[in-house]
Amino acid sequence: MPQQVQAVIAPGKDEPVRVETIVIPDPGPGEAVVKIQACGVCHTDLHYKQGGINDEFPFLLGHEAAGVVETVGEGVTDVAPGDFVILNWRAVCGQCRACLRGRPWYCFDTHNAKQKMTLLDGTELSPALGIGAFAEKTLVASGQCTKVDPEVAPEVAGLLGCGVMAGIGAAINTGQVGRGDSVAVIGCGGVGDAAIAGARLAGAAKIIAVDIDDRKLETAKKMGATHTVNSRATDAVEEIRALTGGNGADVVIEAVGRPETYEQAFYARDLAGTVVLVGVPTPDMKLELPLLDVFGRGGSLKSSWYGDCLPSRDFPMLVDLHQQGRLDLAAFVTETIGIGDVEQAFARMHDGDVLRSVVVF
Repeated sequence: MPQQVQAVIAPGKDEPVRVETIVIPDPGPGEAVVKIQACGVCHTDLHYKQGGINDEFPFLLGHEAAGVVETVGEGVTDVAPGDFVILNWRAVCGQCRACLRGRPWYCFDTHNAKQKMTLLDGTELSPALGIGAFAEKTLVASGQCTKVDPEVAPEVAGLLGCGVMAGIGAAINTGQVGRGDSVAVIGCGGVGDAAIAGARLAGAAKIIAVDIDDRKLETAKKMGATHTVNSRATDAVEEIRALTGGNGADVVIEAVGRPETYEQAFYARDLAGTVVLVGVPTPDMKLELPLLDVFGRGGSLKSSWYGDCLPSRDFPMLVDLHQQGRLDLAAFVTETIGIGDVEQAFARMHDGDVLRSVVVF
């Protein structure tokens, strides 16, 4: 039978979020109902609330989550009731041209649950990134569930569902940071700090953290940054070059998503170096660069969507690294909160007071 659970809804553009009762249908073919144990408060959820993604209100917010599979629909064989899973928003299809070429992280036809969750009056909800996990339970496609070791804490595991994976993947998968490389990360929020952690995992020799907030730079050092640059006080491009023998960094990761910081990243890289854009721009933003500079500097200009990850490969690996003490995922959790505290968590995130607030159920 359909279930009624408590969940966080964004009712309209820039309106405060509120906790409401929603209806979760029984899982259909290829679907699963997951009992949520923890869900991180990600900046993407704030974008949804602000209308920065689309205007398909009301939204069921939350997507950076872990929990236990409760029930599955017909034909589901990859997960079973009782499995501890991290939810992902890139459930690959296995049939598109990217998947068939052996590049499923570029899948062009990722899928979500086909049924809709609703308010009590039948109003259909738009789940954030096809997940909607600021809820006691949610309905997803079974491919959005990635099994991991149940010994890992849910509030830690869930962070791999979005921001931490995006940053680590930007460094390792997209930027292909190698041993001895120099890396600069512009923007030291959750994704930027994860990129720093990823660069350290990959063996980078020099990791330069750039931000305008000294508090964030201090946190970046704990994540593995070897040098910090406050770009409010000094020219970031000049400082990065000075720290790399005048050459620029081998890989520069832009984790802000603004034209001016992307331009900094472009000119802060070494000749034939790599720029990775993982910060999310808004639809109105434009970038202007001299085409001759794009041509003359060579190298690669890449965007990283979800860290070019393959959840079935990357989530268990990163959980293993955490359990071995080689990746401190717990360091990303600033606070744990209740389901009614999401609006306040958005304010703290906007003010730069937290790395991650995590809703625990």
